[in-house]
Amino acid sequence: MPDLALEAAEGGVCAGIDEVGRGPLAGPVVAAAVVIPAGFPADLAAVIDDSKRLSPATRTDLATAIRAHAPAALGFASVEAIDRVNILQATFLAMAEALAGLDAVPDVALVDGNRPPPLPCRVRTVVGGDGRSLSIAAASIVAKVARDAMMVELAETFPGYGWETNMGYGSKAHLDALGRLGVTPHHRRTFAPVARILERMS
Repeated sequence: MPDLALEAAEGGVCAGIDEVGRGPLAGPVVAAAVVIPAGFPADLAAVIDDSKRLSPATRTDLATAIRAHAPAALGFASVEAIDRVNILQATFLAMAEALAGLDAVPDVALVDGNRPPPLPCRVRTVVGGDGRSLSIAAASIVAKVARDAMMVELAETFPGYGWETNMGYGSKAHLDALGRLGVTPHHRRTFAPVARILERMS
């Protein structure tokens, strides 16, 4: 289970940063930055985990509780940005926006993964960070809940692709729908399955 050992080792104010949505064929990348403050409820900390290990209902409840007890902010990178600068750089843009949304720049950012984004503070990358760092795990939950809600809303405008369940990932149902219904403005045109369909249409 994630804890505050990494935050304690770094000292100062630590923001955990994580993103969701690098792999889907549709929708934005969403990042979150969370600072676990002194006095954060121990019972809440005890149930925070990597968002992938939690049920959707649990994630939603935890995201609300985290944002009630900790400074948190979101950052977004649109499909247009992803296609323009590539998915890694777009992820960095979302992370920078999330960090900028906090009330103050932290002393250090603990970032899930092994690629450090350019941020206006010291950065430490943490492989598997959402399973090790409480602030990164909290960020993973906040980001996941926000992006899932966005994809459910987009699914109402563009039905048939299954975004309300596949969240834009390349499931069989989503790929089949791409073939039947075509490419929407929310699809990432530089991602191979989408690019192949656009080539066939040109």
